[in-house]
Amino acid sequence: MIEAHGLTKRYGKTLAVDSLSFEVRPSQVTGFLGPNGSGKSTTMRVIMGLDLPDGGSATINGRPYRDLPWPLHEVGALLEAKAIHPGRTAFNHLWMLAQTHGIRRSRVDEVLDLVGLSEVAGRRAGKFSLGMGQRLGIAAALLGDPSVLLFDEPVNGLDPEGILWVRTLLRHLAGEGRTIFVSSHLMSEMALTADHVVVIGRGRLIADRPVAELVAGSSRRFVKVRTPQPEVLTPVVVGAGATVAPGTDGSLTVTGLSAEAIGDLAGEHGVRLHELTPLQASLEEAFMDLTRDSLEFGGQGVARSEAGGGAVASPAQEGAAR
Repeated sequence: MIEAHGLTKRYGKTLAVDSLSFEVRPSQVTGFLGPNGSGKSTTMRVIMGLDLPDGGSATINGRPYRDLPWPLHEVGALLEAKAIHPGRTAFNHLWMLAQTHGIRRSRVDEVLDLVGLSEVAGRRAGKFSLGMGQRLGIAAALLGDPSVLLFDEPVNGLDPEGILWVRTLLRHLAGEGRTIFVSSHLMSEMALTADHVVVIGRGRLIADRPVAELVAGSSRRFVKVRTPQPEVLTPVVVGAGATVAPGTDGSLTVTGLSAEAIGDLAGEHGVRLHELTPLQASLEEAFMDLTRDSLEFGGQGVARSEAGGGAVASPAQEGAAR
């Protein structure tokens, strides 16, 4: 288990982590989410003893990292894939780590095979691609067969097959009862991988709950509409205060009106409907709702729906924009 209590970290005048408290429990994948500059990497570095906190505490299985007698056997981490000597081969990098903890040589071969690097074990790590470096970092994290694992952007640089492999691996490790803590900017991947999420912004806790509960609690609600008369229905629902986004499949995604209200409007104006399906927000949409006020850099303009195409602003929104 990982526990953070009132964790605070400053860099000069910058408050990177602000009284942050959460727990990462065994037997599940916990996603660590937040905008750029939110303090995710700093938090992970403090947990791993790479940075000292200015306040509060971070423990692994009840102890600070520095107090773990054989840390590789209790916790493995991938925080920076390129944090390896470029002149060492993949095998020698892992064998060097193994010897510090009395780990058998055959275990090095096992993790190299597990991450798909057996055929390039004799190649110098400095010649590795970003994706291969990620795999080597994962191998190093798994070397001591630890019960706690931390991964910072583990799928960065991986192709779709590699991303699927990491997802399957994380789910398998959690199924073995291990504590898995993983940060990622890929919300669609976190939606498929994580059971629970910890969301932070500007160093503060925003949410700490199961993924399903977070998504269900989102304020965003959509209705998928399919009609042979979109040119008639669109101005009608926009006039009623809704926002409409055309989808790539010919459907319309309507925000701001219930399915019942859209059906009533369509009936009043003689519009035929072929589909009227209420939809729930995605993890990405729920995340954007939660962190809107915590963005380090924000853009202005009309937001676009994931359904595809440009959003059609309501009259009220157009007036506000002007």
